[in-house]
Amino acid sequence: MSFLPDVKVPCDACHGDRFNADTLSARLRGKHVGEVLAMEVDDAVEFFAAHPKVAHPLKLMQDVGLGYLTLGQPSPTLSGGEAQRIKLVTELAKAKVTEGVIKTGRASRLPHTLYVLDEPTVGLSMADVEKLINVLHRLTDAGNTVVVIEHNLDLIAEADWVVDLGPEGGSQGGRLVAQASPEDLLKHHLNESHTAKALKPILQP
Repeated sequence: MSFLPDVKVPCDACHGDRFNADTLSARLRGKHVGEVLAMEVDDAVEFFAAHPKVAHPLKLMQDVGLGYLTLGQPSPTLSGGEAQRIKLVTELAKAKVTEGVIKTGRASRLPHTLYVLDEPTVGLSMADVEKLINVLHRLTDAGNTVVVIEHNLDLIAEADWVVDLGPEGGSQGGRLVAQASPEDLLKHHLNESHTAKALKPILQP
């Protein structure tokens, strides 16, 4: 039967709640663990508001545009961009976020980290892209380095430094066209850089 697609059938005993009856009999604020795992992150933030250790990483998931995921969502169902953003949340959760800046509990002694992200904006709305940009700024404000491979112009416009590869795609690309801040890219490389031309309406509306 390997030629047929996989079929998922809810368990007759737990009806898809994943736990036995004894476990499901325990409830927190009227919900058993199966119902909690079925909650979206957006709803769980309020549900766990009185539990900072749980609420904090959930709020960070909102900040990177993952509020629509369910708590019990299997990892194989995540896209590459979603998995990258969850890893970002893991890193952010290690530090205390105060007024938009990451601070550690040991006078900022956590080692600085290099983050390499491959198109983390894929599938995000404009509002969620803005949230992600704010999170990346938090990381750099804390002294970390973030390298992003990206085509989203809103994110590129927020970069400290742009490395423009091209000039075209495929066999016509792969060469260093320009490297500069987004502003200097427009000033000095507008003729040869497609990225500079695309950024102009954003940086000089």
